[in-house]
Amino acid sequence: MSSLSTQALVKRFGDVVALDGLDLDVEDGSIMAVLGPSGCGKTTLLRLIAGFLTPDEGTVSIDGKVVADNTHVVPTQRRKVGLVPQEGALFPHLDVAANISFGLPRHERRGPRVAELLDLVELPRDIADRRPSELSGGQQQRVAVARALAPEPTVLLLDEPFSSLDAALRISTGRAVMNAIRAHKATAVLVTHDQDEALSLADQVGVMDRGRLLQADTPSSVYARPESPFVASFVGDGSLLPARMEGDRAVCSFGTVTVEDSSMGPDVLLFIRPEQVVVLPVLDGGSLVTAVAFHGHEAVVRLIDEGSREVIMARVPAARMPQVGQRFGVKLYGPVLVFERGSA
Repeated sequence: MSSLSTQALVKRFGDVVALDGLDLDVEDGSIMAVLGPSGCGKTTLLRLIAGFLTPDEGTVSIDGKVVADNTHVVPTQRRKVGLVPQEGALFPHLDVAANISFGLPRHERRGPRVAELLDLVELPRDIADRRPSELSGGQQQRVAVARALAPEPTVLLLDEPFSSLDAALRISTGRAVMNAIRAHKATAVLVTHDQDEALSLADQVGVMDRGRLLQADTPSSVYARPESPFVASFVGDGSLLPARMEGDRAVCSFGTVTVEDSSMGPDVLLFIRPEQVVVLPVLDGGSLVTAVAFHGHEAVVRLIDEGSREVIMARVPAARMPQVGQRFGVKLYGPVLVFERGSA
């Protein structure tokens, strides 16, 4: 059963259509990551679910009950929805215990609930009397999640809660927060523009663009079987290249490669991941290395075919990292993803 559902949801701001008939279903007790570029409508979606905005068309349902349409809106405080904003938004004048218990009935604020929630988000109990200014960024975000979970919401909404943290802290905090949500058996929607965050933390991933939900599925399915070039490019690194089908293979400016679906054609678009590209030394010709990004154990190399001006990315071991200006041959390993030319 879906704990959260939106149907044909539309929201306009003047002439701008922020959400364009969006359908979303989040199963009870699951975590859905909504992934998309800035301005695609992710935060607008959260604000409609929370009750801060009213839809122009469509419905929002929580636990099978319609809480918003264009004729009536259930107030935010009656929706059993928790919200964790981008910066946590803790009350600076209250200590951790008071922040966490803020949404609880007065008779529960002095009970064991605060200690239980600190354990849940993997924070030591002795920080309960500290102010937010005495905590690290990761600790503040965990406290914000504990505060949102305290009243036992039906749905928890997280609006890019880890974006202000450094890479290592983002990973550890993200895992702790998702473990807490799952232990609490809450249904959650995590809004992010970070593909790694979405793929590693969520049970399902939805990809948005220009107010529409393009695809929603398990992380592995969205990554391995994207339904459009946009989803492929946004969820994984790779190069989009025009090609022409010849039998069960496709020919592009960097060579010939097998494809996952040979029924398309004749003009197609290939999505080639960096790990499907091998660079080889050549005596003459080859493709020009125009950029190299070093990542420690490996490097990502950008090569250009000077005839077509098309670009491809390759992943190479750091020990064999080429230099900008060198020329290499390119060998492609399939099968690669293929789309009809002109598909969105």
